Amino acid sequence: MDGGTVTAGARTTPRGLTVALALAMLLAALGTSIANIALPALAQAFAAPFAQVQVVVVAYLAALTVSVVVAGRLGDRYGLKPMLMAGLTVFALASLLCALAPSLWLLVAARLLQGVGAAFLMTLAMALMRQSAGEARLGRAMGLLGTVSALGTALGPALGGLLMPLTGWRGLFWVQLPLAVLALVLARTALPDTPRRERAASPPLFAVLNRRLAPNLIVNTLVAAVLMATLVVGPFYLGLGLGLKDALVGAVMAIGPAISIVSGVPSGRLVDAWGSGRVLVLGLALLAAGAFFLAVLPGVLGVAGYVGAIIVLTPGYQLFQAANNTAVLADVPADRRGTVSGLLNLSRNIGLILGASLLGGVFAFGAGTEDLLHAKPAAIAAGMQLTFLLAGGLMIVALGMSCGKGAIGR
Repeated sequence: MDGGTVTAGARTTPRGLTVALALAMLLAALGTSIANIALPALAQAFAAPFAQVQVVVVAYLAALTVSVVVAGRLGDRYGLKPMLMAGLTVFALASLLCALAPSLWLLVAARLLQGVGAAFLMTLAMALMRQSAGEARLGRAMGLLGTVSALGTALGPALGGLLMPLTGWRGLFWVQLPLAVLALVLARTALPDTPRRERAASPPLFAVLNRRLAPNLIVNTLVAAVLMATLVVGPFYLGLGLGLKDALVGAVMAIGPAISIVSGVPSGRLVDAWGSGRVLVLGLALLAAGAFFLAVLPGVLGVAGYVGAIIVLTPGYQLFQAANNTAVLADVPADRRGTVSGLLNLSRNIGLILGASLLGGVFAFGAGTEDLLHAKPAAIAAGMQLTFLLAGGLMIVALGMSCGKGAIGR
């Protein structure tokens, strides 16, 4: 393959191209989690309260969320490859500025810039993977990106924990610079050139949003909210409700990301074999079952019940992601792939925010107090149960929407 044309069918994606796109997705996901572990060190280095240093994390996520659709639109207008390379350049420059930041607020500004770059990486990697993968292997390609995204998110705290004692907090950003440069070189050499489009060639945004796409985006938001609820509520329940030590809480919380990493590609293969419609319904059914299990089983079986529920819920998430992304992107015209990829990422990020805020609020309401650190185990358990009964209900709603006409996909 000369890198300039793509055909449908069972054609395989060139390895260099796959590595370039996977590395771009890995960097975007890594940036969401690698700074979390440095917050205490940042508070000490800049003599700032926690509420201020927390903005280092929030700034990245906010910039990523508001930029994904813009990144997709620019990719559709000016070409996916040039805009991905521009995003990698911005990400690399921002990583350098983060590592050199002399003050907290300059670090926050650099993280905002890094989040903008990450929006291009996350959105255009997905669009380019759709462009390069044959129809028969599209689910596999989406599953691979899901695996890499989960790996990057899980790798952030672990890599940060290794680097912090050796390099201090600045090392967390220095390490991202050579990775971004490597991804830029790979993108330049391995990605196919895309034809330059005339100005205003991409359709208006309202023309992209239609009845067929909207249910998938809404369901994507609901699923992301439930996933985030497990990440927000889980540590409180395991530590305060079940009384586990911090090390054991961390070990239990690592089970979900580990399952995500190993289940992403198999989920994509299943989409290619069964079709996105059936796999999407299966994924939502597992998500619903897992959420209801989280509401019931930990109260009966303790840690074993919690782990058992996560073992059901997490593969459901990866099945849903691979199927939903495939269903949405399968028949999208070439001049809309960037925009639709951006909308997918936007709906997911909105869901993550809603999961942390609204479902987190439901947890506090169910516990009967905002002061969760001093709540009794029974109150924490009550909050956990209410949160995931609601989450299970949301997955039933999502399942109903997806079984309706137009949301299933191929």
